[in-house]
Amino acid sequence: METHLKQMQILIEAGEPFVSAVLVDSKGSTPRTQGGKIIVTTTGLYSGTVGGGLIEAKSVKFAQDLLRETKPTEKTKFVEWNLNKDVGMSCGGSVKIFFELYNKNTWEIIIFGAGHVSQALIPVLLKLDNKLTCIDTRKDWLDKLPESSKLTKILEKNLTNSLSTISEKAFVLLMTKGHRSDFYLAKELLNKKEQSFLGVIGSRSKAATLKQELLKEGIKKDKINKIICPIGFSLGGNNPQEIAISITSQLLYERDKLFGRIHPRNPLPEKLCTN
Repeated sequence: METHLKQMQILIEAGEPFVSAVLVDSKGSTPRTQGGKIIVTTTGLYSGTVGGGLIEAKSVKFAQDLLRETKPTEKTKFVEWNLNKDVGMSCGGSVKIFFELYNKNTWEIIIFGAGHVSQALIPVLLKLDNKLTCIDTRKDWLDKLPESSKLTKILEKNLTNSLSTISEKAFVLLMTKGHRSDFYLAKELLNKKEQSFLGVIGSRSKAATLKQELLKEGIKKDKINKIICPIGFSLGGNNPQEIAISITSQLLYERDKLFGRIHPRNPLPEKLCTN
């Protein structure tokens, strides 16, 4: 178990997608009793065993199929296989195996700016399943943020230097100390790539000014209209804590649209879906 957990931690920290599979129960004539564990990556078996042979081959294939799903709706799968009918073995037993998917469609959020709203927002986001990065020119503000393995703090003299490494799937929030720095970041991002989500903090008047300035820079209107500004649903007050809740609500809504997640709860009221 200790070796298995260490191997998992290595892959989690590296951000590599993988599946952990555990043989939780076996009946009849089976190659291995319960407790066998494997880790499977996109290239195949990474470590461990659940009995070898056909059981292991089927488990590895099942895990790789999970990794190949473009929009997995579930991160866990529990299967029960009859060794004769399902696996093709002459044994008369059966196995139950629990599969768990890691680092697949990781929700990555990049926040430019560690100011008051970020100080309220990041502790909320750290309670969710995501990978956070906060970038700022001010060390003292970055130092105020909580320490967490899920949060990367980057001190950067020129914020645009960090744009080249940002994934197109990342949610980007522009919340710097001033309108000009938000404008330059938005301009560079729109020129380079199309983000899954690009939000800018501010008022409606700032939004109008930002979009007008981007138009003057030659950015196409259809690209500009994809910017969410002001970021956050229209709810709550104007203090950082309530703004953080409104932003988190919008991020969750957009995340679920992107990853195709469906909830049994009632849909969000349409009036909350406007920018």
